[in-house]
Amino acid sequence: MTNHEPSPEATTWGVGPHAKPWPTGEQFDPELLENGDTRNVLDQYRYWKMEAIVAELDSRRHGFHVAIENWQHDLNIGSIVRTANAFLASEVHIIGNRRWNRRGAMVTDRYQHVRHHPTVDDFLAWAKSENLPIIAIDNVPGCKKIEQYELPENCVLLFGQEGPGLSEEAINSSEVVLEISQFGSTRSINASAAAAIAMHCWIEQHIF
Repeated sequence: MTNHEPSPEATTWGVGPHAKPWPTGEQFDPELLENGDTRNVLDQYRYWKMEAIVAELDSRRHGFHVAIENWQHDLNIGSIVRTANAFLASEVHIIGNRRWNRRGAMVTDRYQHVRHHPTVDDFLAWAKSENLPIIAIDNVPGCKKIEQYELPENCVLLFGQEGPGLSEEAINSSEVVLEISQFGSTRSINASAAAAIAMHCWIEQHIF
C-alpha cells in the first residue's frame, strides 16, 4: 500500500457522500455531494462550494482587520490567518515580503481575504483611505494594557514579526500601542498567540 500525505484540508471531521435525494441550492457542490466533504469547515457549510462559503462569510464579516509585518518570512503568519478566519476578520494584511508559509493556515486562506502591501507606507496609505485607526500590539516602553483599552469597532490590529517585533515606522504611525499583560518570567509571547488574544479581546468588546 502506498502512503500518501493527506491534503491540508483532510480531517477526521469529514463526511462521506451525501445520501440521495441531494439537497438543492446553488451553494451545493455536486462533486462534494457525490464523493464526500473532508474539509475542515463547520457543519453548516458541508458540501458547499468554496465561493458560496466565502460569499456567506462576506455578508457578516467583523469590523476589525489584522496586519502583520513580514520582513523575515515570519512563520507565524499562517497561524494568524487561520485565527483571523476563526474570528471572522475583515481582512489580513501582509506588509513586506509577499511570500509567506501557508502551511499553518490549514487552507483557511481560501476563505479569508488576504491583501499584500509591499511597504509600511503603502499600508498606511490604505488604512488612511479607509479611515481605519491602527492599533499596534507590542510590549514597548509607554504602551497601554489591552485589557484596559476600548478597541474601536472598525480598526486594524497591527503585529510585528517574531523576534524584532514591530518596526519603528509602524509604531510611530499607530494611534496607540497596546501590550498583553503577562505574569510569568518570559519577556514576550509568540506572535500568533498574541494575535489570537488581541482578536478575541475585540470579540469580547463588540460581539458579546
